[in-house]
Amino acid sequence: MSSSAYATAPSLERLYCDHHGWLQAWLRGRLGRACDAADLAHDTFLRLLSGASQPRFSSMLEARAYLRTIAKNLCINLWRRQEIERAWLETLETLPQEQYPSAERQAAVLQALEEISGMLQSLSAKAARAFTLAVVCQMTDDEVGAELGISGRMVRKYVAQAMLACLMLRAGETVAALRQEPLY
Repeated sequence: MSSSAYATAPSLERLYCDHHGWLQAWLRGRLGRACDAADLAHDTFLRLLSGASQPRFSSMLEARAYLRTIAKNLCINLWRRQEIERAWLETLETLPQEQYPSAERQAAVLQALEEISGMLQSLSAKAARAFTLAVVCQMTDDEVGAELGISGRMVRKYVAQAMLACLMLRAGETVAALRQEPLY
């Protein structure tokens, strides 16, 4: 397709036809698995479809750069989910077989962990670290402050930011359900 054809906003169908094969091959090289590459290529175009407006590109290269940026972000999300799942499976391996949660419970825990991870990613590095140290490691504000080189008051501010973000989680009922039952 010529560069002049990108002077107006190309249809999603045209973008898909022109770039899907290229994007899937690029993702396959990055991910190493054809099935993951196919899923993320599909998800990239779904993101475009669900966007508020159709982007305009001045060239085919600009369109590919835009698609690659979306796909890179989806790769990061996939890798984060895989890391969370690995950590959860390692935790399960430490349990006796009779204490394994049901498959439904495991799925709920993984979903909640992904939501919490996403919430932590949305915070500044110091706020996420302060929250983790204060809540997960049960350190005092002064201990967290000494660890991060900030005041106890700043620790409280960071923890409050994270708590607000927790309250705003999209699927709050998943986290609420986890509070009612032990993780395993």
